[in-house]
Amino acid sequence: MSALHWLTATEAAAQIRAKKLSPVELTQALLARIERHDPRCNAFIAVTAERALAEARKAEAAVMSGAALGPLHGVPYGLKDIIDVEGLVTTCHSRILTENVARADAVVTQRLVQAGGILLGKLSTHEFALGGPAFDLPFPPARNPWNAKMGPGGSSSGSGVAVAAGFAPVAIGTDTGGSVRNPAALCGVVGMKATYGRVSRRGVFPLAFSLDHIGPLTRTVADNALLLNVMAGHDAKDPGSADRPVADYTAQLDAGVKGLRIGMLRHFYVSDMEASAEVREAIEATAEVLRRLGAEIVEIRVPPLQDYATCNRMILLSEACAVHGRWLKDRPQDYSASTRNRLMPGLFLTATDYVQALRWRERLIAAMEQALAQVDVAITASSMERPYPIDDPIQVEKYYPRQARAPFNLTGHPALALPVGFTQDKLPLGLQIVGKYWDEATIYRVARAYERETGWHEMHPHLEG
Repeated sequence: MSALHWLTATEAAAQIRAKKLSPVELTQALLARIERHDPRCNAFIAVTAERALAEARKAEAAVMSGAALGPLHGVPYGLKDIIDVEGLVTTCHSRILTENVARADAVVTQRLVQAGGILLGKLSTHEFALGGPAFDLPFPPARNPWNAKMGPGGSSSGSGVAVAAGFAPVAIGTDTGGSVRNPAALCGVVGMKATYGRVSRRGVFPLAFSLDHIGPLTRTVADNALLLNVMAGHDAKDPGSADRPVADYTAQLDAGVKGLRIGMLRHFYVSDMEASAEVREAIEATAEVLRRLGAEIVEIRVPPLQDYATCNRMILLSEACAVHGRWLKDRPQDYSASTRNRLMPGLFLTATDYVQALRWRERLIAAMEQALAQVDVAITASSMERPYPIDDPIQVEKYYPRQARAPFNLTGHPALALPVGFTQDKLPLGLQIVGKYWDEATIYRVARAYERETGWHEMHPHLEG
C-alpha cells in the first residue's frame, strides 16, 4: 500500500469500507504530515485537529457497527477559508474578518459532512479570493510544494497546495476568474469549475455573484468526479442554483475518447496571448496523445481572449465593489495593498458600464456556444506561464493575469484544469478541458483517458529534503 498521505479519496474510502484502513490512522497520519511540513507551505490558516480526530473516531465506530456509509466516509478534506463551517471563523484571509464566526455550515460543507468527510481545517486563500499573494496580512501566503520559492496560484492557493503536498486527498476551492484552475495547474493537481449553478454557493463569501463557482481540487480525475457527485445539486435558497438532474460523474470515466471530437482553442494561447514555449508544447503533446487514443482533433475559434477577459473583469469588479464598498470607504487600511489595488478600479465603473458589460457577455456566450456545438470538448491553456517566484511582486503582477480561465467564468461553461507534465526543473504544467453546459461527465472522460495514458498524477513533490 502507498504511503497514507498519497492515498486517493477513492482508495481511502474503499479501504475504510473494507475495514482495511482506520479513519483514525489516516487522519493521524495527515495531521502529522501537516504539522511537519506545512510551516514551509502555509496551506492552512487553521488546523482543526481535535475536531478531525473526534470525527475520525465516530467514522471508525460506524464502520465497525455496520452502519450505512457515505461515499467519503472517513476521508479527510480541507476547505478554502471563505467557506463557512458552523462555529469556526471564516477569515477570508483578511484582518477585516478575523472574528467572523460562522453561524451555520455552507451547503457544500453540509454535503461533505453528510458524505462522511472529515474536516482537517481551513485553507489559505488570496484575501477575499481576489488579492494576490500578500505579505501584509495576519496570515502568510501559501507556497508551491514543488518549490517553496514559487507561487502556487490563486486564489484557492491553500487548496491546491494541501492536495499536491499530501496534506489532504481532496480540498474545496472557489473560482470566479480561474481560482480553482489556477492553483490546480501550478501545483500539478486536478481542479474543476463545473457549470454555473451546478454547485450551491450558499454559505460561501461572495466575490462576484454572477461569476462565482465552488469546485473540488484532487490528485486524480476519479476523485474529482467523486467529489462533484457529492457537491452537485439544486439549492432552492441559492438564486443562482440550477434545478437540473445530477449525473453520476464516475459512470463513464473509463469509456475512452475514441470517436470523440476535440476542439483546440489555439488562438487563445498562440496569437491572442502568447504562452511560453513549455506551455504550448505541453498542450500540443496532450492533443497528440488524445489523437493517438482515437479522438479527432479540430481547430475552433471564438472572439479574442482579451474580449472575454475584459468583460469578465468589468463584471467582477462591479459586483465585488457592491460587496466591499462599505469596507473600502470605512476600513481601506485593513485590506492588503494588493487587494485594495485590485478593488479600487471597480469604484470608478458606472452602472452603464456594468449593463453594457452584461450585454457584451451575452454576445460572447453565444459565440462560445456556437464553437462548442461543433465538438464534444475543447482544449486550451490554463496559465500561460510556469509557476513564478512568489517573493517578486513585479513578476507576480506580470504573470498572474496571463491566463485563459476567465472566459469560462463569464460564459458559465464547465472547465477542468489537468496536469500535463513538468518543466525541465520539475515544476508542474497544466491545461484546460472545456465542455458543454451540464456535460462535466465528458470532460472527466477525456481527462481520465489522458491521465491513464500518461501517469503524471503519480508524481509528487518531495517535502522531506
